[in-house]
Amino acid sequence: MAQRLMDYFNKQPRIGTLSTASRDGKVDAAVFGSPHMVDEKTIMMGFGDNRSLANLQENPNAVYLIMEPGESIMDWKGVRVYLKMTASDTSGAMLQNLKQQIAEVAGEQAAEMIHAAASFEITEVRPLIDIGQGWEASI
Repeated sequence: MAQRLMDYFNKQPRIGTLSTASRDGKVDAAVFGSPHMVDEKTIMMGFGDNRSLANLQENPNAVYLIMEPGESIMDWKGVRVYLKMTASDTSGAMLQNLKQQIAEVAGEQAAEMIHAAASFEITEVRPLIDIGQGWEASI
């Protein structure tokens, strides 16, 4: 099961949306292509100096949605991956390792845009459209 989620989550090309909220409830949604599932419970992600990062520093909970179109709305595939930030780094090994990985995949210019690296624990996975089928049937 975990391997199937990792394969789906890390499939490229793909983008998704990360939704966060500040301590006072101000919501943000942003498009990201960089999240990477490194094991069955951990996501790594790079951030610019942006609202998503600011929100996570105040409230570590977020959700990442991956969506793939289908022939009708009920045929869309995707998952909602609920996350809790466990660490972030604006300098040091975690950031440098992430920048190196991004440079290899997306180039130096993309890597230079990264201000922080963050790790997340997966707290829950749900289908994009939940009709009781479980997330496994939605990918």
